[in-house]
Amino acid sequence: MKKYAFLFPGQGAQVPGMIKDICDAYPEARAVVDEVTKITGVDMPKLLWESDAATLSRSDNSQLAITTASLAVMAVLKTKGIEPSAAMGFSLGEFPALYAAGVLSFEDVIKVVRERGLIMQATCENIAKANEGHAPGMTAILGLPPEKVEELANGIKDAYAANLNSPVQTVVSGTADALTQIEAVAKEAGARRALRLAVAGPFHSPLMQEAADNFEKAIAGVTFNNPDKTLFSNVTGKQAENGEEIKKNAVLHLTNPVRWTSEEAVLNDLIKASGDEWELIEPGVGVVLTGLWGKSGYAENAECKAINSAESINTL
Repeated sequence: MKKYAFLFPGQGAQVPGMIKDICDAYPEARAVVDEVTKITGVDMPKLLWESDAATLSRSDNSQLAITTASLAVMAVLKTKGIEPSAAMGFSLGEFPALYAAGVLSFEDVIKVVRERGLIMQATCENIAKANEGHAPGMTAILGLPPEKVEELANGIKDAYAANLNSPVQTVVSGTADALTQIEAVAKEAGARRALRLAVAGPFHSPLMQEAADNFEKAIAGVTFNNPDKTLFSNVTGKQAENGEEIKKNAVLHLTNPVRWTSEEAVLNDLIKASGDEWELIEPGVGVVLTGLWGKSGYAENAECKAINSAESINTL
C-alpha cells in the first residue's frame, strides 16, 4: 500500500482567492472554512476570497488563511482515502502538521495559529516602530551551503541563519546593519546572490523574543499530545515524539532556525528504510516545498505533488 507524507507550506504562500475552486467543488473543504469562522469569529470566506495581497500578507491574516487552506485540502484528501503516515511543515506549516499527527485538536490548532499570527504581527509592528527607517528583516543567500552561511552569520552581531531551505539556499534574519554585512561577506565567499526579502520582521531569530515570550503564555493551557504519526521538527531537524517537548519547541520555533534540509534528509531516510512506496503531498496553497524537494536530490525516492486546486486533486 502506498504511504503518504504531508509537507505543509508556511507564511508567504498565501494568494488572493486561495482554495476557492476547491471549496466550490468539495463541501468538506467549505465546511472547514466555515468551522474556522465559527471558532475564531473571523469571516474566513471574506479573508480568503475578497482580501487583496497586502491584507493577506499580514501575519495575523496569512497564518490563519494558510492553515485553513491546508486543513481544507486535508479534509478532501481524507474522503479519497489519502491520509498521512508522516507530517512536517515549514515554519507556520508545522502547526497544521501538529494537527495531522494528532498533537493538537482541530479547534486547538486554529486557536493556537490565530494567537501566533496576532502576536507575531504585533511584535513586527513594535520592531518597525523602534527601528523606523532601518527595520530588521531577512536576506536570502543563494549559492552557498547552509553550514557556510551559518558560519558567516555567527561572525556578525545580530545576524542569524533562519531558514535552511536547501543545499544552496539559506535565509538570514538580522538587523538592517547585520544584513548589509552578511550580504557583503556572502558575496565575497562566493554566493551567487544575496536578496533582501520583503518580509515584516526578522523571523526565526532571537530578535523575535518578544513574540516567543507572549506565545508561551498564550499556549500555556493548551494540551500537546504525543504524535500518533511520524512527525518532524523544524527546531531539531529530527523526528518529534513527545508532546511536552513539541510544546516547548513551538515556542523556541519563533527564535530558532527552520532546519528544513535536515528534515528532508530524515524523511528520505525513513522512505528508503521502509521499503514502501511513498508519495509526498504539499496540501493547501503554493508550490515552494514541492520545489525544494525536487532540488533536494531525494525526488528519485518519492515524488512530491502540490495539491492546491480542484484540478490538482483530480490528478490523485
